[in-house]
Amino acid sequence: MTKSEDLLHMLQEASGQFVSGEEISRHLSISRTAVWKHVNKLRDMGYEFEAVSRKGYRLVTKPESIDATGLQLSLGTKVFGRKAVMLGSTLSTQGDIQKLAEEGEAEGAVVFAEEQTGGRGRFGRKWFSPPGKGIWMSVLLRPELPLHHTPQLTLLTGVAVCRAVRACTGAEAGIKWPNDLLIDGRKMCGILLESALEDHEVRYCIAGIGVDANFDPQDYPEDLRQIATSIKIETGQTVNRTELAAAILTELEHLYFLYQKEGFGVISSLWEALSVSLNRKITVTNPHGVIEGTAVGLDPSGALIVEGPDGERELIVSGEVNWQS
Repeated sequence: MTKSEDLLHMLQEASGQFVSGEEISRHLSISRTAVWKHVNKLRDMGYEFEAVSRKGYRLVTKPESIDATGLQLSLGTKVFGRKAVMLGSTLSTQGDIQKLAEEGEAEGAVVFAEEQTGGRGRFGRKWFSPPGKGIWMSVLLRPELPLHHTPQLTLLTGVAVCRAVRACTGAEAGIKWPNDLLIDGRKMCGILLESALEDHEVRYCIAGIGVDANFDPQDYPEDLRQIATSIKIETGQTVNRTELAAAILTELEHLYFLYQKEGFGVISSLWEALSVSLNRKITVTNPHGVIEGTAVGLDPSGALIVEGPDGERELIVSGEVNWQS
């Protein structure tokens, strides 16, 4: 075990009683200053301690993990989430589910992690996913789809997560095209859909979902505090992550099977009802340049329809969308 794990084990064994800094220092063969650093490291992971001069430290609360048994009991699915892998810390759940997919794992398998050290967003951006604060998950899909329809799955996943968040927490979440969920203009969730191909056919897709559930304002790095938010910040209530994760998987399976049966039209209508992008003046930046106009709807392909100042309409397949002030 690491020194932090040894320290945590000592305090858990004390059953809520104080353990002196001197005793910890002697047991772990580290300085009192190092003890304090390991306590703060555990605090960053969601553990809470009481520190009292001449008494030492005692464990007050530990972070609530997403519970495997509770997840299974809360799921309203036949397939999605029935195979669930729970990890403590990982580089990225996308990589973990990809390994399972290559080994032949069935559709609907999901990997959860309490922490990602190398979580990824769109355009290779790093996704901030510290321990115990969010839902970091990747779901395996094996759709029979042509490659050019896979962007529709990104929009479908956004609808599923948005509906689950609203129903489970009461948060007024909305969808910004193509894959961000916002509350009051700040990002609360990101979705990353990646596909594996063979002979131009889709072998499988991975839907990566990152939900900022129980962040407090001080949990965010300085550069994210003005643009990111959490469900807890917006509602004032701590989120039961197990229940929300189950709700997301239940909604995702329902919409996924509906999509396979009835096509993208029903998903498009649901997306437009939850969108915060439509009827707004936007700027889209992509490799072809900058496009300005008003977002007016979704094309049947899932592309965003933008109407320029001259009335001409253009389909946006990818790009970075920003609202004009």
